[in-house]
Amino acid sequence: MKTSPSLVDHGFMDARSKLLDVAAFLDRVERHGQAGDFRVRALCDALPLLASLSSGSSGRVRAILESLSDTTVEPIPAAAVQGAAGAWKEKYQG
Repeated sequence: MKTSPSLVDHGFMDARSKLLDVAAFLDRVERHGQAGDFRVRALCDALPLLASLSSGSSGRVRAILESLSDTTVEPIPAAAVQGAAGAWKEKYQG
């Protein structure tokens, strides 16, 4: 399947900007000694998924979302906090 040049023309600069934002964020958290935070670790673990799938695949979003999601199926008795963290903390507790 050939990529439409208009799609690349339309979206490349936005995607480039977002990729640079992620790089800048990771530089900042590293400088401030927060690279060990479970959310940063989850984000770094998800980054290789951008390039790991075949070029014909359209499953990158799903793979990344699943890598950040809680995979447990049993409900917890009560939530410890209100709101979402964006990454599954228990996956990184050891």
